[in-house]
Amino acid sequence: MMATLHLLSHSPFNDGRLASCLHLLGPDDGLLLTGEAVYALRDGTAPCQALELMPAANPLFALLEDLQARGMDDVPARVVAVDYPGFVELCTRFNKVNAWL
Repeated sequence: MMATLHLLSHSPFNDGRLASCLHLLGPDDGLLLTGEAVYALRDGTAPCQALELMPAANPLFALLEDLQARGMDDVPARVVAVDYPGFVELCTRFNKVNAWL
């Protein structure tokens, strides 16, 4: 099976993209939060709880610049913050990239 990197950039509080994405994650898929989607990492929110329930085999990434721009210093320990070069490297590491537009 081919692993997919899922990219979410929209607020998790406006629609069901995050829930749909989590439902469709394959066993080796990764998730990268960018833009407004990093708000899903706010402690105590339903989106954050859903992300914490993701299997450990599914890596969770967030774009560092978007975390910094939104003052999000305190994120769950499992989150790997990546910069723009890291974002590009992630896209090459996975077989497919799916942007949830």
